[in-house]
Amino acid sequence: MAVNAKIIKRRIKSVTNTKKMTKAMEMISAVKMRKAVETVLGTRLYARLGRELMEHLSSLDEPNVPLLEQRPVKKILAVLVSSNRGQCGSFNANLFKKTRTIFEDIESLTSFRSEQGMTSSHEKDVEIDVLAVGKKSVSFAKKQGYNVIAVFDTLSEKPSYEDIQPIAQMAMEGFVDKTYDKVVIAFTEYQSSLSQEAKVRQLLPFSATELEKMTARMAQHAEEEKKIEDTYPIEGYLFEPGLDVIVDEVLPRLVEIQLYQGILESSASEHSARMVAMKNASENAGDMIIELNLTYNKARQAAITQEIAEIAGGAAALE
Repeated sequence: MAVNAKIIKRRIKSVTNTKKMTKAMEMISAVKMRKAVETVLGTRLYARLGRELMEHLSSLDEPNVPLLEQRPVKKILAVLVSSNRGQCGSFNANLFKKTRTIFEDIESLTSFRSEQGMTSSHEKDVEIDVLAVGKKSVSFAKKQGYNVIAVFDTLSEKPSYEDIQPIAQMAMEGFVDKTYDKVVIAFTEYQSSLSQEAKVRQLLPFSATELEKMTARMAQHAEEEKKIEDTYPIEGYLFEPGLDVIVDEVLPRLVEIQLYQGILESSASEHSARMVAMKNASENAGDMIIELNLTYNKARQAAITQEIAEIAGGAAALE
């Protein structure tokens, strides 16, 4: 019994140290989550204004812009945004489950969404390449047999707009030179500290409908949406240096902001998921410590009782 009590006491010490670590990670993740959420809410307004700009431009005849071209889908590039580290609960698992489901539904994956509805045009065999943002994305892609063309696993926990520009540039160049006929982004949308939802959105060809879906939740946070705004026909404006030049400059920025928004949403979701996971781990460690203390006290009491019984037995034998 003495040996068992000693082992249990060592176990209690180990679990107590683990609880201290998980509690510290919980507090750190909570701070990072608050900062990430502030950044997400700040960029949502910018993305919403970009959506409104596209809604106005869509009232005109669309110019011949490569980023708007819809063609039969032979090859798809998927920008998969995951975490670099684990210990974030089901954050990555939910993302990969959603991505796997979408990738298996070729009809939906190759569809183009617009205000008129959905259209689908694809070849018999559709290839999928993965542009991995995060180390966990690489593991998933290799396990599923997808070709990984690039890995971005050095982004900071609070990525800047400049950090995502090489990713956006690679995606746009691959689409414009017709290496890929469609580009999608798989990420986790932040909804609350307890709720995150995996999403797969069309990035290219650029679609005002997809941008609206990407920024749909931000209307809940924007007070401007409550106001009645005057609308003016865009045909009444004169564009300088020209509409084509403006669209060529604006569209890449809107693609970048969609990508940036997705990465920021994933960052906030990751910190939130890790905070909740570490909170649950701390609570479980606390429950385990209580149970181990009870077991230790029982083992200690049994050892004391046995010693008393042995002393009493020895005294009786001497009489």
